[in-house]
Amino acid sequence: MTDVVELTIVMPCLNEAETLAGCIEKARLGIERSGVRGEVLVADNGSKDDSVVIAEKLGARVVQVKKKGYGNALRGGIQAAAGKWILMGDADESYDFSEAGRFVQKLQGGFELVMGCRLPQGGGKILPGAMPFSHRWLGNPLFSRMARHMFAAPIHDVYCGLRGFTRELYDRLALQCDGMEFATEMIIKASLHKARIAEIPITLHPDGRKTHAPHLRTIRDGWRTLRFFLVFSPRWLFLVPGFVLVLLGLVGYAVALPGLNIGGVTFDAHTLLFSSLAILMGYQSVLFAISAKTFAINEGLLPSDSRFERFFNVIYLERGLALGGLALLAGLILLAGAVLQWESVDFGRLDYAVTMRWVIPGATLTALGFQTILSSFFVSMLGMKHRP
Repeated sequence: MTDVVELTIVMPCLNEAETLAGCIEKARLGIERSGVRGEVLVADNGSKDDSVVIAEKLGARVVQVKKKGYGNALRGGIQAAAGKWILMGDADESYDFSEAGRFVQKLQGGFELVMGCRLPQGGGKILPGAMPFSHRWLGNPLFSRMARHMFAAPIHDVYCGLRGFTRELYDRLALQCDGMEFATEMIIKASLHKARIAEIPITLHPDGRKTHAPHLRTIRDGWRTLRFFLVFSPRWLFLVPGFVLVLLGLVGYAVALPGLNIGGVTFDAHTLLFSSLAILMGYQSVLFAISAKTFAINEGLLPSDSRFERFFNVIYLERGLALGGLALLAGLILLAGAVLQWESVDFGRLDYAVTMRWVIPGATLTALGFQTILSSFFVSMLGMKHRP
């Protein structure tokens, strides 16, 4: 045992009088078994029952957090924690805090975030009645797979609320979410910051509360999680869809400009029009990806990215203006050619199948060039703070 508190077990609390005592007792047992000096801290979020009285009677430290929300309660509790290691978990008896030593061992081994895993895919176990069917087989596996794919998070249970982490990592991540997505934000940011993450299997027990329903709301919290995933991934929200649209548009141009007939289907001016729409939408989406990434890095929402740095070394303001100017000029030349064709028939009727092959690419290149020029200035403004 040391003289300084090393481990703080933080429990967010909102009217948990039924189950809080059992959680605190298990937490104290877990601290004793871990062999380190620790404390139990209850972050009360405005309980109207006897939760505070129970916590204080059992020797837990109580911190009042006025701002409502799961994330706010945890942030208030973590901020007040004395330990260099923090273990957080819900106070509904679904988690066994007596296993705190397993998390401490990983933290002592140098890991910065130690995730519990309740799902069988990660070796965990869910007791009967402990997790709703939709959460177990749909929502949790889906979001966990997305976290692994989109952010390279080495976890199988993105929603597990029992997790340990270092104070240094928590301060570095600067978490902001005030709701249930706080837990997801921690995993995503830790992965983006290349933190050392470990996962250990745990058992999920049925919720011990009988007088009120769980605080989790499936549809609301599921949407907030999905929204957070997308907001923190400009690549998947903007860049990938943008490239797909541009590619589809280029394929359309390849078959429509020469007027190919494939399988009895003729691709003509209308195909060009649809293809231009896809290119314009896709290019706009790519520009949004660049702008969003630049803004997020500058505001500290995302960590610095060496690939992004290299991109700015190649595509800077003057080069963007030059590329945009060339595209704009090419588009205006094509449009001027269409006007000359119109003049050649004394501004009468035109063969639209021919003329539109000048007008549509000309209008598209003009729009792309104009977008590029404006976006070059805009991204340059966003990047001023980011560049040394």
